[in-house]
Amino acid sequence: MTKNPRHHKQKKFIKKPHIHGSREQLKEFLKKNMTYPKEALEKKIEGDVIVKYKVSDNGEVFDPVIEKSLGFGCDEEAIRLVKLIQYDAVKNRGVRVTTHSKIKIPFRLPKEKHQQKIKMVYTQSSGKEKTGQKTSNEEKKPPKTTYTYTIKF
Repeated sequence: MTKNPRHHKQKKFIKKPHIHGSREQLKEFLKKNMTYPKEALEKKIEGDVIVKYKVSDNGEVFDPVIEKSLGFGCDEEAIRLVKLIQYDAVKNRGVRVTTHSKIKIPFRLPKEKHQQKIKMVYTQSSGKEKTGQKTSNEEKKPPKTTYTYTIKF
């Protein structure tokens, strides 16, 4: 019985550099290393910057170019982040191969923590102050006790 050549898994002649880790790890890396540009924060700018770049056979990122711009300092930050990405080096039988890649870097404003405060004041007193009557015991008692609570959401 002969094997059908279509069912053989073909080996790739050229190996491409790849990022060590998963996509989630890359997203986490970008989020951790991102410094949101001050100008973009002031103007409340959000969006995505798309960067095209080349990767050498050593795994080094070079020649980044902005494909989709956001401005306000976001483009410069996206290029800085892309240059931090490190790919695994590959060997292609002595042939040096440069690969092209593209990445979308999301710029999302940090979520402000809206803290709502409720202040409650409780005063402990006897019911006799309401009538205006004073007894000899009340004059000897310490003044009313007030409790203040602040509840944060």
